[in-house]
Amino acid sequence: MNTMAYFVYGCITGLITFKVGWIFFRNGRAFILHLLHGNTTLTDAINRLLLTGYYLLNLGYAALMISTWDRVENWTGLLASVTVMTGRIVLTLALVHYGNMAAIYYFSKKHTTIPHS
Repeated sequence: MNTMAYFVYGCITGLITFKVGWIFFRNGRAFILHLLHGNTTLTDAINRLLLTGYYLLNLGYAALMISTWDRVENWTGLLASVTVMTGRIVLTLALVHYGNMAAIYYFSKKHTTIPHS
């Protein structure tokens, strides 16, 4: 049963990781472009590096989580295990996303100057 659980978990985690990563890649470009004052070459390079790092982080974390998996005895255990592990990876994705957004917000505010009258 563990092999079936690993397969289901791998499919769900891979789908979520690649879909969310692509959405971040597509929509996050505008924030980085604003932060870098319109430098498109540097923006695209940083955006691709962030996407690669995101994939590596999440797939590595998902593989690491499989090593902590308990023995699955039946279908109910399989469903419970896949649900808990998928929930952990989704929560991790959310925390990484909010951390990245906080860093972008911080750096964009740091570079914004308020003119004195």
